[in-house]
Amino acid sequence: MLRGFEALVEERIQKAQQKGDLDNLPGKGKPLNLEDMAVPEELRMAHRVLKNAGFLPPEIELRRQIEQTESIIASLDADDPSWTPLKKRLNFLLTKLGTSRGMNGESPIIPTHYRSALNKRIS
Repeated sequence: MLRGFEALVEERIQKAQQKGDLDNLPGKGKPLNLEDMAVPEELRMAHRVLKNAGFLPPEIELRRQIEQTESIIASLDADDPSWTPLKKRLNFLLTKLGTSRGMNGESPIIPTHYRSALNKRIS
C-alpha cells in the first residue's frame, strides 16, 4: 500500500495514462539506456568514448575483478592452497573499491560530515 507522496504521484501518473498524456513521449517503445544515468552529464561523452575503445571506468573494472575472484573462490575447497591468497586478493579489491571515489566525487567509505571535519582540520 502506497502512502502520502507516493500515492499522490501514482494517482497522477494513472490519470495521465488514462487521458493519453503519456502516449506520445519521445523514446516510447525503446529500451532505456540506464548505464548513462549513473554518469554525470559532463562525463558521459568521455565515458562513451572509453567504453567504445574497450576501456572500463576504474570502479567497473574493480567490480569485474571482484566478481571473477569471488567466482574462483566459490569453485575451490577451503583447504585448497590457493584459497588463502585469493581471499586476501578479494579483501584487497573490496578495500580498494570502498576507498575509491564514486562517480559523484563522494567516497563511499567516509561519511560526508566526517570528511568535511577532516578537511577543515587538515587545512
